[in-house]
Amino acid sequence: MKLNLNTNENPYPAADTQQKLLQPRRLSSYFIVFVESGSLDYTLDLQEIRLKEGSVLFAMPNQVFTPPQKAENLKYFKVLFDENTLALLPQSFPFLVNPLNSQIIDFDNTARQRVKKAFEILNQILHIDKQQTDTEIILAYLNSLLVELNSAYFKNKESVNIVNANLSKFIEFKLVVESHLTEQPSINTIAEKLSLSTNSLYRIVKEYAGVSPKDFFTNRLMIEARRKLHYSDLSVKELAYELGFNDPDYFSRLFKKCTGKSITEALENPQDLSGE
Repeated sequence: MKLNLNTNENPYPAADTQQKLLQPRRLSSYFIVFVESGSLDYTLDLQEIRLKEGSVLFAMPNQVFTPPQKAENLKYFKVLFDENTLALLPQSFPFLVNPLNSQIIDFDNTARQRVKKAFEILNQILHIDKQQTDTEIILAYLNSLLVELNSAYFKNKESVNIVNANLSKFIEFKLVVESHLTEQPSINTIAEKLSLSTNSLYRIVKEYAGVSPKDFFTNRLMIEARRKLHYSDLSVKELAYELGFNDPDYFSRLFKKCTGKSITEALENPQDLSGE
């Protein structure tokens, strides 16, 4: 099991070490931060996000993440855990694949207090208690925290029900996209894998993402391309092959069509890689 939790009570490292920690990096774990008071400015996949008091930001493995600078009068809890830890929990949590494309979760006052308490208990177990705590107890409180986040994520969203069959299929679709991104399977192949007709898949993806399955897949590929262009030293040809394109020229044309910038123009201005 891999589970780490930090709070504002942990001292910041020396300036040179802190600067290294503030460099952009690709997440290998799930990342969740709750701000009890104050605010934090994060950059996630080159998008600037302000996390305000009483809200949660969550991020997924493979997203490119830039930590915030130290903030004054800040109280927060931050937890990281990997897929292996998630697999030990007794249920799944659909919010972790972000089907509604919103990485900020807000709470009513009652739920916020429960979330705060869950973080406090995990912090006590992992950092304050002197005796070794059973893994089952740690997982039980992590599970409780994720139940709260999952419920709040979907709360008050129009026409959304966490047990809705269409949403479940959309979540499956997103997982297939993530698992087979560089293989670039056809939409027919994905539909068959999900036991859906292509028309049904189109309708479901359009309902939750606002685009066709093909455009969703292409947009996800372009996000990965922007990540790699900004944070790796791959050539355009190497990047094209790594993303599953046999023709680097076609990849370059597609990148410009989707982002409005050529790869050269995007590299000259890193902000262009955000897709904004």
